[in-house]
Amino acid sequence: MFNIEEELTKLPDQPGVYIMHDEKDAIIYIGKAVSLTKRVHQYFQPSHDEGIRKKQMVSHIRRFEYIVTDSELEALVLECNLIKEHRPKYNTLLRDDKTYPYIKVTLGEAYPRVLFSRQLKKDKSKYFGPFTSGNAVRDTIDLVQKLYKLRTCNQKFPEAFGKKRPCLNYHMKQCLGVCRGQVSQVEYNKNVEAAISFLDGKYEPVVKDLKEKMQKASDELEFEKAATYRDLLESVKSCMEKQKITASDGEDKDIVAVATDGEDAVVQIFFIRNGKMIGRDHFFLNVKIEESKSDVIEAFLQQFYAGTPIIPKEVYVQEELERAEILADWLSEKKGKKVYLRTPKRGAKEKLVELAEKNAKMVLDSDRERIKREEGRTIGAMKEIASLIGLDSINRMEAYDISNTSGFASVGSMVVFEKGKPKRSDYRKFRLKTVEGPNDYASMKEVLTRRFSHGLKDKEEQEENSFTSFPDVIMMDGGKGQVNIALEVLQELHLSIPVCGMVKDDHHRTRGLYYQNEEIPIDKHSEGFKLVTRLQDEAHRFAIEYHKSLRGKAQVKSFLDDIDGIGPARRKALMRNFESAEDMKNASVEELLEIPEMNREAAENVYNYFRRG
Repeated sequence: MFNIEEELTKLPDQPGVYIMHDEKDAIIYIGKAVSLTKRVHQYFQPSHDEGIRKKQMVSHIRRFEYIVTDSELEALVLECNLIKEHRPKYNTLLRDDKTYPYIKVTLGEAYPRVLFSRQLKKDKSKYFGPFTSGNAVRDTIDLVQKLYKLRTCNQKFPEAFGKKRPCLNYHMKQCLGVCRGQVSQVEYNKNVEAAISFLDGKYEPVVKDLKEKMQKASDELEFEKAATYRDLLESVKSCMEKQKITASDGEDKDIVAVATDGEDAVVQIFFIRNGKMIGRDHFFLNVKIEESKSDVIEAFLQQFYAGTPIIPKEVYVQEELERAEILADWLSEKKGKKVYLRTPKRGAKEKLVELAEKNAKMVLDSDRERIKREEGRTIGAMKEIASLIGLDSINRMEAYDISNTSGFASVGSMVVFEKGKPKRSDYRKFRLKTVEGPNDYASMKEVLTRRFSHGLKDKEEQEENSFTSFPDVIMMDGGKGQVNIALEVLQELHLSIPVCGMVKDDHHRTRGLYYQNEEIPIDKHSEGFKLVTRLQDEAHRFAIEYHKSLRGKAQVKSFLDDIDGIGPARRKALMRNFESAEDMKNASVEELLEIPEMNREAAENVYNYFRRG
């Protein structure tokens, strides 16, 4: 038994990370401290105000553990890693993890390539980015290929010289022909250096060269070639326009600002590389109402840069950060060079931070409207259904359906909606074991019995899975008959769960809900009605999908597979020569032997198969 008061006395006065667990031993909070004993003690002091959310968290703590580190910086690194791995409920968390595209020049190869990459590795390659648009990266790579005619194949040179035929790029004059040995390594690498210069934003030499080539081709009446140079020139100019100049110092920097509203926050980040804005992005965070903007920014910086390999020289933020120095040290250690964390107070840099904050507010406002619409479709629809059938609330609904073809390969489906959205990880399939023939009621009884018996057994054994989470209401595809089957199963298992039928009209369209021996009409234009329809359709789709997969596997097997001497070739030949199994049955051995693929033994085996007792 973990005694919190006793364990508090054992905490060391050293830096480290503390980990809070709840009654189910799940990790609910991870924090770092300069002094573990001072920081962890604070949570359990009545006079110390950590805010409403932290008070809720403390009420759930059943035990804690800690890891001692040599410094606060080490504690910060460990905290970042642990939060990313466990994603505790009460930590400020990014709602989504994003990976960014990079342009990779494989300088470790004798004949380098320019590639698209979402991973930045510590290799000999040179990386450009991160970019926020994969399409923009692909367009840029395509332009570089056209300008500098670098290879795109994955052959290893010079070992592969002359071993394969040239690819289409070579014949289209978009590759220098490395595979043919037509270009020296020195000459090829001059083009690689020019490509790197272009990717660094030095466009002027390219523009000048293309203009000269276009003019020369025009003077020599080579108008097709001139048009090619004109199109390339337009592509380069388009690329230049995308690179908005934002700073005269040419440094790499990120601009970070946040907008908050209650428990929602949006962080906007501008990426500036070589003095040019190459993109921007925003991130949604779940925060605590009492958290300040500086708290949110600190949490964001830790999580974002823990997963992003490219760190700029400077990071500008809108608020003074309490732990700015330790964060800057951590960023510097990750980058391998000094990183500066600054809060600009005037000038162009402050304007950039203000612009980032303005964009964050706009995203948050638009997201708030989207969330309201989404909540209407999901949580609002659940509330509407709960109100219709007289329940206080509904969080989890389960729906079931049966699918078969004349009783063949009968299957059952279980779909789960939580908070109005499909929870596909909890969907389950059932292949019927005890029912033969097209008996939907008996099939449904087997499915429900197996589902809830499994759940009760796992609950007893304290296993956590989709079966141990029981629904707030069971939604049956049908009326009184299906509802009564479900109630019968629940009674036998001593369970009390509301059961509601989704009643359809003569055209197989949902018309209402059947609950407690009464059909309840439902407004066909309401979100509740639309949710019931989605639930019904999803249960039906999932059952049919499973049934089709089983039926398809069964149909691959033919009765001919049971006859000795009949393999794939003879099976196809027999099916080609006889329109039906009946025709095959009526054929004599001599008629079977007229098929070129058949021999006497195989023909006799087929003949005897149809005549065995």
